[in-house]
Amino acid sequence: MTDTLSKLFEHLRWADERVHASLVAARNPPPHTLDLYAHVVAAEHVWLSRIRGEKPEVDVWPQLSLSQCAELAGRNADEYSSIVDTVDEDGLDGGITYRNSAGVQFTSTLRDILIHVALHGTYHRGQIAAAVRAGGDTPALTDYIALVRGEPAATRPR
Repeated sequence: MTDTLSKLFEHLRWADERVHASLVAARNPPPHTLDLYAHVVAAEHVWLSRIRGEKPEVDVWPQLSLSQCAELAGRNADEYSSIVDTVDEDGLDGGITYRNSAGVQFTSTLRDILIHVALHGTYHRGQIAAAVRAGGDTPALTDYIALVRGEPAATRPR
């Protein structure tokens, strides 16, 4: 399982970097795309804070600049890689107790948290891509298969 998690977090780093680059390059990105990207990287950070049992530095829906997003995304990716590279199967099944953004307490396994983080970003990156395309620009292609093949996935014609 840790090999699969390593690949998922390699994808997370790659996809966050590609979204950042596409928003920098966009001529007229819809304003909410930055809000969504900030949410993606902030949520990654919030989950890291929960794993560590610490208070997060940012809220789950923060106001961040593109450069702040890129910096936080890089830190997040480094920390997730470190976790995935060092955790064993028993550690993945260990429970982590935390409070969600509404203050409700939960306990989830590290495995489930890591899978959630990897999947959560894909959802919002898709929203960003759709908004960038609707704004007339070319969105980042962040499909996992494009990463592992080393080439973009097929795109639909304009």
